[in-house]
Amino acid sequence: MYVENVSSNTEWPPHVPAPGTLLADTSRGDRVGEFRGVAGPYWSLRPVGGGREWEVEPRYVRPALLMEQLRARTARLNARSRGEVL
Repeated sequence: MYVENVSSNTEWPPHVPAPGTLLADTSRGDRVGEFRGVAGPYWSLRPVGGGREWEVEPRYVRPALLMEQLRARTARLNARSRGEVL
């Protein structure tokens, strides 16, 4: 019998957030992205201002802090005012 070694404080399966929720990817220097969905064992995130999606293991994701959310949304609004995104 095979028993996987999982920490007792690990929630599995992790709670899947609603699409559009802002999350921080700790494996990429706390990069903030919008949750797009589940792709196999990974979660898909997209930059707030648009751009290429990336995949990350759920264990490396945490809810974005309020300051991180504000920074990401402000960057998107600034890009929009410059005509870089719709």
